Amino acid sequence: MRSKDRISYFYDGDVGSVYFGPNHPMKPHRLCMTHHLVLSYELHQKMEIYRPHKAYPVELAQFHSADYVDFLHRITPNSQHLFSNELAKYNLGEDCPVFENLFEFCQIYAGGTIDAARRLNNQLCDIAINWAGGLHHAKKCEASGFCYINDLVLGILELLKHHARVLYIDIDVHHGDGVEEAFYFTDRVMTVSFHKYGDMFFPGTGDVKEIGEREGKFYAINVPLKDGIDDSSFTRLFKSIISKVVETYVPGAIVLQCGADSLAGDRLGCFNLSIDGHAECVRFVKKFNLPLLVTGGGGYTKENVARCWAVETGVLLDTELPNEIPENEYIKYFGPEYSLRIPNGHIENLNSKSYLSTIKMQVFENLRSIQHAPGVQMQEVPPDFYVPDFDEDERDPDERMDQQAQDKHIQRDDEYYEGDHDNDQNMDDV
Repeated sequence: MRSKDRISYFYDGDVGSVYFGPNHPMKPHRLCMTHHLVLSYELHQKMEIYRPHKAYPVELAQFHSADYVDFLHRITPNSQHLFSNELAKYNLGEDCPVFENLFEFCQIYAGGTIDAARRLNNQLCDIAINWAGGLHHAKKCEASGFCYINDLVLGILELLKHHARVLYIDIDVHHGDGVEEAFYFTDRVMTVSFHKYGDMFFPGTGDVKEIGEREGKFYAINVPLKDGIDDSSFTRLFKSIISKVVETYVPGAIVLQCGADSLAGDRLGCFNLSIDGHAECVRFVKKFNLPLLVTGGGGYTKENVARCWAVETGVLLDTELPNEIPENEYIKYFGPEYSLRIPNGHIENLNSKSYLSTIKMQVFENLRSIQHAPGVQMQEVPPDFYVPDFDEDERDPDERMDQQAQDKHIQRDDEYYEGDHDNDQNMDDV
């Protein structure tokens, strides 16, 4: 048992000032509101606060196709009318609009998740938080569901440099399809998504029968739920499945996507979770005492998103927050009650006990099919920041790294992953 968790928290105020456009449900302003709640409860005094680096295009291209990254870099609201074919190709439009500072927005939220993974890898913290991250729908070559760059995949790729196995858990109301798809053919990452499924609900994937393929068969776990699930049903199911997953898979690190659109009263959601119920999942995952990367995700009733992520920051710090919200820059959004609690949801719970029991049994059956803690032949660990050779003169001068920036990315030789027994004492020899 660790004496006290060391928490790293990543935030850049610029990420909250972008605007997706009128009537668009995604409001990055919720990140400013979250941060000011964190400050007003004085949680910043209990953790290390960092401004993330802006991820370089070459870092984003560790997962995404270079042409897609390049297009996101070049497109602007003023020039988009010239690129109708490309907009269609990369799925940019109504759900994923082109807006001012789009690429910088992506660089900041992705940089936060990559930096969080690196600090965990270098054992500089036990838990790393990036509420701006968690954009789990983005695909290798296209935007999807308000997500442009999949920071979660980039963070997991970083963690895989030091860990044989990474567990990804997603409690957003929408299926974590982009992350599942990225790792669908490998046993190095197990993805576990709890989400609404059916009734044409976005993105339409995430049936319990989707289990992975080839080397990844049985390493994708989906928990499809119906409208109205409540705290007791959700947390009971979550705890039993995640306990069995951790026992069977023995991950070296966990990534937890805390989409807050699974809360009662969300503008796009259809669950009945309270903030306490949602936060109970975070508390449970923390108890495994594994390196933990925590991100945000969906969440479209922004004052409730801020409440939820502030409470969950407190949970990660073992700090219970008083219900009365302290004075802060955004206090007017939390009236008239000015409290952390939110009203209970009133959507009928369509998840019968027999339905949830059937889902749980199917998941357990799939877990029995995997070999206990798969072994992985580890190669030499690549450095944190790998830039391939190119002609300096051809580079955009704005993208060149100055010496100070390069120095920041040099990793100590003694912190590489040194094979299975470095992190997994109980793992069988390969």
